[in-house]
Amino acid sequence: MLRMEPVSVTGMGCVCAAGTNLKDILRALEAGQRAPLPPSRFKSGHTRTYPVFEVPEHGRCEQKNGPDLSMTAHFALHAVKEALLQAGLAISELDASRVGVCIGTSVGASLNLLDFYRGTRAGQTPDLEPVHRYLNSNPAVALAHALGTTGPVQTVVNACSSGADAIGLAASWIAQGTCDIVIAGGADEMSEVTYNGFIRLMISDQYPCRPFDKSRSGLNLGEGAGIVILEASASREQRNGHELATILGYGTAADAHHLTAPHPQGVGLKLAISDALDAAGLAAADISFINAHGTGTANNDTVEAAVLNELFPQTPFISTKGMTGHTLGAAGAMEAIFTMAHLATGGIPASAGFSEEDPTLNASPARLHTPVHGKAAISQSLAFGGNNSVLVIGKGRAI
Repeated sequence: MLRMEPVSVTGMGCVCAAGTNLKDILRALEAGQRAPLPPSRFKSGHTRTYPVFEVPEHGRCEQKNGPDLSMTAHFALHAVKEALLQAGLAISELDASRVGVCIGTSVGASLNLLDFYRGTRAGQTPDLEPVHRYLNSNPAVALAHALGTTGPVQTVVNACSSGADAIGLAASWIAQGTCDIVIAGGADEMSEVTYNGFIRLMISDQYPCRPFDKSRSGLNLGEGAGIVILEASASREQRNGHELATILGYGTAADAHHLTAPHPQGVGLKLAISDALDAAGLAAADISFINAHGTGTANNDTVEAAVLNELFPQTPFISTKGMTGHTLGAAGAMEAIFTMAHLATGGIPASAGFSEEDPTLNASPARLHTPVHGKAAISQSLAFGGNNSVLVIGKGRAI
């Protein structure tokens, strides 16, 4: 694995159930107060209630003009405005640089037009508006159109590692000199299809999820977006931009063990971690903490805990999905942003939902707010199909 040149992060933006901006979300993560509820935008016929983490209504839609867009695209637009503001970049300035857009998603790339399908099957001629909305709403293309960028545009669809993969790919565009700036991250909305799908897989919890806890019983779905501004050093220095964090390394590996279950020995995850550390030129001992994938499912948490215990036996870790739910294609990006913020402040919050150690696991997440020391941390994502993606994140020089 070739050594990767660090890539500057100059802006971050986020929206999820815990808040509609990064400052409020970080405050919520520290407070640990959560209240997932049944989905409000669709009804299901299940006799049991499966709570979800929905974005507050005031964080759902902002764009009043332009094409009709999906909620996934609106989440991305909401987060990118915060990220650009923090970076000190006006939209009007973007056409002066080589700006790329790389966004990960899962639901946002799916034709979840259930009412349209029902109407068609019933012999009706339903309005084509939802189809047009879908065609307008490729997340990366929608952002590029809204911002007027002219560089490369890529939407990454790799299940639950999509957001992390988008940031890793975007960092390579900077490192290779393809772009001066890349707007990268992930976005996904709540979907009736995925909601029912995870229930059918029998990995949804009827209660607020409890990652790594003895009593864990599955995940809660979430939604939202996380966007970062990645910038070449020359571009950042020319405009006196602040380096908030750095992407030091990226590794991705698919062990193709199973359609939905991780490899029991975490083969792909170990390889992704090894590649990311090699790219960063770091060893496991250099990592101050880990933001784990931590879904609350029996399989994921068992495998992930075993790998963490083997490779990072003394390193604290957390799962933030107890506060955001599993946001699928947005998760890797959102959790990378949380990792950047916690690395900057020198502390990680308690892992929400965790209260009782599981004796079958060899590792447990932080139970209380934990100070962390060091200049690097890891955010890791596991996905269906045996996909595993790892970002090594460093402190910025502006911190």
